[in-house]
Amino acid sequence: MPIMEKRFLGRILSQIQGGTLKVTYWDGETREYGAGELSVHVIIHKRSALRKMLKSPSLAIGEAYMNGDVEFAGQIENLLELAHRNHWLLGSKFSRKFNGLHKNKKSHQAKYVSHHYDIGNDFYKLWLDASMTYSCAYFHKKSDSLEQAQRQKIDHILKKLQLNPGMELLDIGSGWGHLLVDAAKKYKVRCTGVSLSREQIKFARQLAKREGVDKLVTFKLQNYLDLPAKQAFDRVVSVGFFEHVGYGNHRDYFAQIQKLLKPDGISVLHSITHQKESPTEPWIDKYIFPGGYIPSVRETTALLPKYNLYLFDYENLGQHYAMTLERWWHSFEQHKDEVINMYDERFYRMWRLYLAGSMSTFKTGSAQLSQWTFKKGSDPSWPLTRGYLYKP
Repeated sequence: MPIMEKRFLGRILSQIQGGTLKVTYWDGETREYGAGELSVHVIIHKRSALRKMLKSPSLAIGEAYMNGDVEFAGQIENLLELAHRNHWLLGSKFSRKFNGLHKNKKSHQAKYVSHHYDIGNDFYKLWLDASMTYSCAYFHKKSDSLEQAQRQKIDHILKKLQLNPGMELLDIGSGWGHLLVDAAKKYKVRCTGVSLSREQIKFARQLAKREGVDKLVTFKLQNYLDLPAKQAFDRVVSVGFFEHVGYGNHRDYFAQIQKLLKPDGISVLHSITHQKESPTEPWIDKYIFPGGYIPSVRETTALLPKYNLYLFDYENLGQHYAMTLERWWHSFEQHKDEVINMYDERFYRMWRLYLAGSMSTFKTGSAQLSQWTFKKGSDPSWPLTRGYLYKP
């Protein structure tokens, strides 16, 4: 007769749809659940790992895989895709709340950013493209290289900002700096980038100097909330930063935009979003993005009127992020040995799970990539069509 943990897990997994999950238990018993072309095989080496999974699935499964207590035979991305297809199943059995997650207080933000972004530029160079762009690319066609698509993404965003020579542009969460460097070179605008990552700021400053725009571009190791209101900008952009603002802090973000943006100024916000509000997965919060929170489209858009910000354009580029992550994933896998040599097997497993999980999230439509373009004030003037976005 099956032990209690097996019985309980069996009742849950028997409801799986869209695929077949084969589970081999620590005692050698193998069972199959569900039916479908997508087939995955999980091997549980320790009974204690299963007990933890029943209490906190996301955290326990992630830790068990990192520690080698659970193995995924075959393609790990298939398992994660099946998990996303059946996310409702675990959600109906286990409550997920914000309690216990990292609270994103201002005093903690530098530490949270450093946790993810200061692990070493050499690590990111292994699997990002040459531009060191760590956000969703923009593909004109599926055959585009990752580097080409990242250049197209930067160009697409800069066109949305409608830049003119002499303008002042602020980038909140400026990353490794290529967006501002390109803005200075192409549009002759004065640029300020802020980030809490020392590694990113170091790289970005070197890039600006190497590209000959260090007189136009300034990168500051600074919290965006500390920028003085008197330092007004014609344009503000933020790419891949909003996810780090933290639950309950989005009003602070838009209040700062309202202070920093000149009247009739334009801002572009580029962020991962969910269809509905949901807490950060505990494993992601603990190991990948402490203090992070992926907002919904509606909760973000609803804040704009409160700060005199008028929405003029919105795009969902989710399929572009699925393609971006697929390329990151394959590049990361090709550098497995280097990653393990830099860190260790556990670190490799952690990032492997994160990248594969993120790829599956976008492939199944569980997350979107949103780009809002909005203006400060009610001036209705705007290009009559989107033609300005697609000019050579």
